[in-house]
Amino acid sequence: MIRSVLEWLGNTPWSIALLESYYAWPLIESTHVLSLALFVGTALMMDLRLVGLAFPGVPASSFIDRLLPWTRIGFAVMVVTGLLLFYSSPLRYYHNLFFRIKCVLLAFAGLNIWLFHARIHTSIDAWDDVWSPPRAARIAGIVSIVMWTGVVFSGRMIAYNWFDCDIQPQPEWVNWVAQCQIQEVAP
Repeated sequence: MIRSVLEWLGNTPWSIALLESYYAWPLIESTHVLSLALFVGTALMMDLRLVGLAFPGVPASSFIDRLLPWTRIGFAVMVVTGLLLFYSSPLRYYHNLFFRIKCVLLAFAGLNIWLFHARIHTSIDAWDDVWSPPRAARIAGIVSIVMWTGVVFSGRMIAYNWFDCDIQPQPEWVNWVAQCQIQEVAP
């Protein structure tokens, strides 16, 4: 069912036009990378403050308050451009092992962000000026750094077609993970 919906989506005129565009696709991809740099750069600075490795003289609340609007802008543009990139070739992305890894890491990174803002950030007044925030904040910062590093790495690896379904033969585990539909050829 998912495959047929993605096939249909990839065969829509807008999807084909986007994928074959000389200007739109490269512009969207470049914007995606630049907004990723803005998002990950500001998130990394906040994470380094949470871990206690950088900006010790700056209260965590004012540091977060100043960077968070830029982080949110980067995130919003990154999501929109990422969805457009997916729309340009949905079936290829769906079958790509690195895209799947990226999606899992994005889910865990989102959960980490939610946990931080719902639980840890609410007590920031108690640890705002300390060099080393509480253990939960440090763990959230470390998890964030690891998750976003994984997202960036796996996102970059999507461009390589090592595990594309249309390149056969592939190892059985690759075909299984990517849910490739291999047609048997009679001898």
